[in-house]
Amino acid sequence: MAKIVAVHSFRGGTGKSNLVANLATSIALQGQRVGIVDTDIQSPGIHVLFGLDETQIDYTLNDYLWGNCPVQETAYDVSSVLQQELPEEAAIGKIYLIPSRLQAGEIVTVLSEGYDVDILNTGFRDLIASLNLDYLFIDTHPGLNEETLLSIGISDVLVIILRPDYQDYQGTAVTVEVAEELEVPEMFMVVNKVLSDVDMDALKQQVGKTYQMPVAAVLPLCDEMVRLASRSIFCLRYPEHTFTKKLYKIADQI
Repeated sequence: MAKIVAVHSFRGGTGKSNLVANLATSIALQGQRVGIVDTDIQSPGIHVLFGLDETQIDYTLNDYLWGNCPVQETAYDVSSVLQQELPEEAAIGKIYLIPSRLQAGEIVTVLSEGYDVDILNTGFRDLIASLNLDYLFIDTHPGLNEETLLSIGISDVLVIILRPDYQDYQGTAVTVEVAEELEVPEMFMVVNKVLSDVDMDALKQQVGKTYQMPVAAVLPLCDEMVRLASRSIFCLRYPEHTFTKKLYKIADQI
């Protein structure tokens, strides 16, 4: 039985898509078959991290939601990224990416016309079956809307990511309350983009106590991550970096 992992943040700019890409890659490197769905239809972009150019994309999640194609035709095998920075023998798993369309007209149509959110649930299940997935990651849209509630509600694991910012703190409290009402089986938090002079252990204890939820990791604001600028997957480019080791620990908890 595949495990569905939703990664969510109440606000944008938390580094959510980078976290999804790195966690999925970490798990694929352990021999697992992993799918990633970019349900952030209003502001998609995770395909950039995997080097998937718009010209290489025929169908996207948008096409499936509007009935233009089966969901299987929106899945792209991006497993080749595993071989770009590591020895070939290390690439023993699979990664499939289901992108959303990064075109102004498509995004405007979504915002103005919407789509049948219930179709998402069917699509997730069909992807798991057709691709024989071990894990399905859902990169959610920030905030809380109908699509996000569905993604959270059907997930086996919910990873909530936030920054040490008071606006994030307040919004995250709402997310936690909703997730508890939806009875998500397993939830934990990741605090990201923390300045180096902050007491990481104290912050971890404070966040865990505030939300009464496990904190998997406190991740520092990483210069190398900033310089990489979403051109590739961090854990592949810097396999021995201390930041990568923290990512692996989060992946182990999933």
